[in-house]
Amino acid sequence: MEYKVEDVSPVKKKVSISIQPEEVTAAILGAVALYKNSVQIDGFRKGKAPTSIIEKRFHEKLYEEARQDLINVHINSVMQELSVSPLSGINVDGPATIERGKGYDYTIEFETLPVFDLPNYEGLEVEQEKVVIDQKEVQSVIDRLRRDKARFVPAEGDAPAVDGQVANVDFEAFDDGRPVPGIKAANFDLPLGEHQALDEFEALVKTIPAGSEGEGPISFPEDFLSKEVAGKTITMKVRVNAVKNVELPELDDEFARSMGVDSVEKLRQSLEKSYAQTRTSLVKGSAQKTLLDRLLKLVDFPLPETLVKIQQTTLLDDMAARLERQGRSLAALGKSEDELMAGFLPRAEELARSQVLLLSIAKKENLEVSDKEVQLQIYNECLRDGADFNQRREQYERSGLIFVLRDRMLADKAMDLIYSRAKVTEVEPKAAEAKAEAEAEAAKD
Repeated sequence: MEYKVEDVSPVKKKVSISIQPEEVTAAILGAVALYKNSVQIDGFRKGKAPTSIIEKRFHEKLYEEARQDLINVHINSVMQELSVSPLSGINVDGPATIERGKGYDYTIEFETLPVFDLPNYEGLEVEQEKVVIDQKEVQSVIDRLRRDKARFVPAEGDAPAVDGQVANVDFEAFDDGRPVPGIKAANFDLPLGEHQALDEFEALVKTIPAGSEGEGPISFPEDFLSKEVAGKTITMKVRVNAVKNVELPELDDEFARSMGVDSVEKLRQSLEKSYAQTRTSLVKGSAQKTLLDRLLKLVDFPLPETLVKIQQTTLLDDMAARLERQGRSLAALGKSEDELMAGFLPRAEELARSQVLLLSIAKKENLEVSDKEVQLQIYNECLRDGADFNQRREQYERSGLIFVLRDRMLADKAMDLIYSRAKVTEVEPKAAEAKAEAEAEAAKD
């Protein structure tokens, strides 16, 4: 193998790689040998079919695997010799096939960390809030757990439902007398006063006696998920089948056991511990952001374009997910994807600068993320999302996002190192409004 390196920019390299004919042939023969020992050909014992038959029958797949193996081997070799690590994946450009007895030339392009002088990150001073258990918030969790196990008991009489009750309803939307597809349900339990539906819809339900029907105009927001009704005022026909009172279970040891603990005291202790862990993570994250912001003010460097684009895409995906949970869509915002991406650019550049600085510190400190750690991270993602581990792992590898994931984990290690060497002073918690603002900032990162 021979290669030539070109610096496209301070953060991008292009490498032209030439593979000799004999190496190409060897890769093909190696792939054929593996297939010969693993596939069954009619008329031959396993592993005894002639090489020519194996190569002819599986030609396309064999040659593609041999090509990918060649590319991967040489990319790893080039990276080791150049002592660089690619950011945001590698773009490969070359012929789609290889041939016996012929060489193979291709190019790779990838972005790297910029070279700049690191600021001093040893022994930085930072304040961090003390973690104090907020009993009101612990109690609110207990109240929510009781609501989750509440019983619905039919209310006496036929009076319309009020806040705090549950209305069992059938409903359907009509636009100019025609049913609107997808806006229809039967025997739907709607808790009132919890803003789980549009306020106008809840108000309509609260005017209809149990066992009766009613209708009224409902205005849907411009960014509502269903395009059929977004921005429109339509007629909603509703039947209230029943009104139910909500009976909460007693807060006693029996309830605690239903939560997997022996007593109310242990339930409260468990929730307090969970609350403390969450608060510790939040205040630590806020302190880390303070340290990182301070360091970023001391450096200046060019940003890899692809890294910024990845951050923009991530921000866009996060926004889409948040809107979907609210029953809204990106399309309803009235902006094109390009316009939304442009709006995210300043934030994306900020996130990319943070990552570059942290990765540069990780490189100086010889920090590493092992394959086992990456696999564990993917496994934990799958547990949270209910996804298949093997499919998710293959998706990461095929798309090149495995590099993005590894870099993110490496940046986190660098941030933890900076924090571990900082001089952290505990201070009293901030007022509620200031605390909420600080937590919102920390959550962005």
